[in-house]
Amino acid sequence: MLTEADTPGPPGTTLFDSQIGFAVRRWCAPELGLPPHADPDTYLARRAELGHVEVHRRLLAATGITTFCVDTGFQPEPLTPSADLARCVDDGRGFDVVRLERIAELAAVDLLTGQIGVGHFADTVRARIAERDPATIAVKSVAAYRAGLDLPARRPSDREVAAATRTWINEIRDGAAIRLHDPVLHAFLIWCGVEAKLPVQIHVGYGDADLDLARGNPLLLTGLLRALAPTGVSIMLLHCYPYHREAAYLAQVFPNVHIDLGLAIHNTGRGSAAPLAEALELAPFAKILFSSDAYALAELFLLGATLFRRSLAAILTAGVDDDSWTAADATRVARLICTENARRVYALPLAPSS
Repeated sequence: MLTEADTPGPPGTTLFDSQIGFAVRRWCAPELGLPPHADPDTYLARRAELGHVEVHRRLLAATGITTFCVDTGFQPEPLTPSADLARCVDDGRGFDVVRLERIAELAAVDLLTGQIGVGHFADTVRARIAERDPATIAVKSVAAYRAGLDLPARRPSDREVAAATRTWINEIRDGAAIRLHDPVLHAFLIWCGVEAKLPVQIHVGYGDADLDLARGNPLLLTGLLRALAPTGVSIMLLHCYPYHREAAYLAQVFPNVHIDLGLAIHNTGRGSAAPLAEALELAPFAKILFSSDAYALAELFLLGATLFRRSLAAILTAGVDDDSWTAADATRVARLICTENARRVYALPLAPSS
């Protein structure tokens, strides 16, 4: 789980010999009662001794994160709910981000079983977004994985949606997996989120081996982003690496586009300050957000938070040292990026202690 790869690597090698592996040994080991840089075997033995519940409690408590906005995922297996993650920290709160493709694929099952017709697919998807749980603060598209980001710029008509749905359902009936891959339907889902006035997260750039990275360049979204700009609904470009400079450009020129570096931070380890500094070359400071994109391992929450803070602190301190901004400016920008931008974009209520 320390890598986006499907397999750990050639025999005789270990993922601990990587930026993220060294970061685990440096930053996570002390939270488990080990010295910094504990060797991998010692680390794994200590982790097993404590058990996953205690490991999760210790590592999540050490993050300093108090509000968890969690993608509820695409897998049928239940993931740890945001509320359960929040219970691992003092005064924690949990909110959900719902996958648009999951909504569409569940509607496809209803269509296949005859509960709805092709002409009702669009309204069914809209209704399920409208009936969302109150804890839902955003929706997410993984079109990059399924169809690439060269999506139609204009809003698809219901007739176009129905035609694309009919083709998709026929493919499933012919034996294809229930996996949405039509660019028209992916664009339709994004517009559904926008019409519901929910921030829309879009995965761009870095991901696992299921992704064709060349089709994940956020510049492919330019036409769609131009069409979405008048709505004023926030569009969140997630992860972005190695297209973080392209994403920063889009955040600068489109008023409703924001970015984060997500899983790029913990995967680049000690080098994480470089992509963050490159993103901040163009992205306005009110347009970039912290994100851990942690999945499966509590270590990834701690690494995401620790490495992001250290990288941001190094960038802001260097600016104070060369008189590019004041210490007060640096403090204000750190608050924006680490918490206030997220509160504004996702309309998060203030915690009782705030």
